[in-house]
Amino acid sequence: MLSTKAIIDKYGKPNQNGTYLVSIKLPYPMRLAWDLKTKVNTMRCHKLVAQNFTNVFNELLAVYGLEKIQELGIDLFGGCFNFRAMRGGSDYSRHSWGIAIDLDPSRNQLHTPYAKSNFSKPQYAELHRIFEKHGFINLGKTKGYDAMHWEIKE
Repeated sequence: MLSTKAIIDKYGKPNQNGTYLVSIKLPYPMRLAWDLKTKVNTMRCHKLVAQNFTNVFNELLAVYGLEKIQELGIDLFGGCFNFRAMRGGSDYSRHSWGIAIDLDPSRNQLHTPYAKSNFSKPQYAELHRIFEKHGFINLGKTKGYDAMHWEIKE
């Protein structure tokens, strides 16, 4: 995982306006995790990771198919860009750059031990493989908690 200094060196200083963001079209509709009736068809992320995210979502669709993505809750969007401090800290959240995403937050909560999170189950092995293939790490697997959170590793 990169230090905040290394992230600033590569991605710039984060700002509330997100001047470094681009919108990507998602290959399948996602649902807001806190309002399941609201569809998400685009996502704003840092321009330097836009292709990484696009590749992840395209491969997820190819491997799982839409019906399985929805059944497993992989389409439950918890957010990407959000200019803020890390939960419980003063350092910038990786979401402040739009280089992280949260998926299915209610079943993969911040303080839930990884082994008890939904994403630790075998049916999510391909999800992990795909994100890792495209340069992301999962904090659940890396730190043992916060399985909803994926962030670029370099």
